[in-house]
Amino acid sequence: MRAIVLAGGLGTRLLPYTTVLPKPLMPVGDRPVLDIVIRQLQRDGFDRVTIATGHLAELIEAFFGDGSRHGVEIDYFREEQPLGTVGSLSLIDGLDGEDFLVMNGDVLTDMSYAALMREHLAAGDATVTIAAHARTIQISLGVILLDENDPSRLSDYVEKPTTDFDASMGVYCFSPRVLGFLDPGVRLDFPELILRLIERGEVVRAHHQQCFWLDVGRPEDYAQAQDEFERLRATLIPEPQPSVRSPRPSR
Repeated sequence: MRAIVLAGGLGTRLLPYTTVLPKPLMPVGDRPVLDIVIRQLQRDGFDRVTIATGHLAELIEAFFGDGSRHGVEIDYFREEQPLGTVGSLSLIDGLDGEDFLVMNGDVLTDMSYAALMREHLAAGDATVTIAAHARTIQISLGVILLDENDPSRLSDYVEKPTTDFDASMGVYCFSPRVLGFLDPGVRLDFPELILRLIERGEVVRAHHQQCFWLDVGRPEDYAQAQDEFERLRATLIPEPQPSVRSPRPSR
């Protein structure tokens, strides 16, 4: 199985640290978050990982090399110009065969990527399956509800209400069919792609797991990751699985 890891962003929310370090190499505990991701992908049977790089690409490429240290084959697609969160997929070779996984390089989770792929394939009709996580947020304000017939009159007042929602985890399974909705070399972000697919009648599904998840590109999530890493180390960092890597052809 093949995974594409998106690791080319500027990481502006974590400035000034990401001026000198790409966001996927930001440390969580004693190791970069992308190191954790690659180890989890290897555990779940992904034997080829393509890392789409951009900002400070050479640091990521130097750290992971060809993947030998992680037991997977790693190659790279370096964006010469920013192509958004999914635009680079149109230029990566070999995605027109089997379904593949796409994920952000700053995701910290203990989810099973294999279970996500199994459910995506079992559905049989999904162009994209999005890993979703239930979250509750609290609005730290008193919220005023107004009478629809008299907008100056209150109908209710709610102090610090909460709301529940399903958030995209930044982990997806794609059918090769999705490539037909991309324009080669043209910038495209994931939300635009999903809206385009829905508009054209394609099936987009959600996958739920009971799991830990943080987006460490968000400062508040990154701080929480540092606080909780040691407690969750055993579930976040798997033991390496035996792998057989095909020798690369001689040049």
